[in-house]
Amino acid sequence: MKSVTTTVIADNPQAYEDQHVHAVYEEIAEHFSSTRYKPWPVIVKFLSNLPVGWIGLDSGTGNGKYLPLPVERPGSVLTVGLDRSRNLLQIAKHAGSELGTPVIREVVWGDVMDNGWRAGAFDYAISIATIHHLASYERRRLAIQRLLQCVSPAHGRVLIYVWAIEQDELSKRSIPVDEKDGAVPFGKDVFVPWTLSQQNASQGKPRRRQPTSDQQSDPSEVGVSQTTTEASTPVYNRYYHMFAKGELTKLTCEAAEGMGLVVGSPEGTERRGVEIVQDSWERSNYYIELRCWKT
Repeated sequence: MKSVTTTVIADNPQAYEDQHVHAVYEEIAEHFSSTRYKPWPVIVKFLSNLPVGWIGLDSGTGNGKYLPLPVERPGSVLTVGLDRSRNLLQIAKHAGSELGTPVIREVVWGDVMDNGWRAGAFDYAISIATIHHLASYERRRLAIQRLLQCVSPAHGRVLIYVWAIEQDELSKRSIPVDEKDGAVPFGKDVFVPWTLSQQNASQGKPRRRQPTSDQQSDPSEVGVSQTTTEASTPVYNRYYHMFAKGELTKLTCEAAEGMGLVVGSPEGTERRGVEIVQDSWERSNYYIELRCWKT
């Protein structure tokens, strides 16, 4: 089981993400992608039920495993993938390609925090295992607002997945929770280690950042990797905010209300809002599905 450790974000949140998220994924992209190939059922169903001709955004697409979906009717919708990792985007660009028949996907290099899209440009948006990498409550809320802004206010659909403190019996992670914390209503900030495979590690030594003087006492803060001997396999610490029960729903409602949206079913006249279609837990993740409406 992976040794997950708690962490405290003392730096600027964006700088913290640069070091403990973005730099790490640039290093582990190929190995990470090789372990991320099976789509999750709820996301498959969401994409399969979309109307023909819809265009959507996969915000934080990673290796692009959801870009070819739905497989039962390929080409019926178009999903554009966005990610900060250039190395992962190179993989996502050809997601779903078969040997001898390469496919080119629509991918964009960018940040999920940016407001780079025309308002209502997409019919749907998904954010899978991305928002939990943002290192402050305000940044996580803004990321949800960016999703709501980029979809149609009249019919837009949004699906968000984040890692949960409550891990199932098949999980390789054990999240440390102090007894005094009780229900932990605001989640946990943790480091989740990624051990690079011997094959990937042998392709080149990981790049190391030079630590600052105040980092010397904490080995988890030294660069983007931890190594103990020349022969050891590189281990990278990835930052996660592990969500507590109800936290994603609360965050989503606050994000929507902060945009002046009504949270609930369509009602009244000349109003805009968002309805929670489903809100649940699946295989160590919390997820929420939203439907936008306009009267």
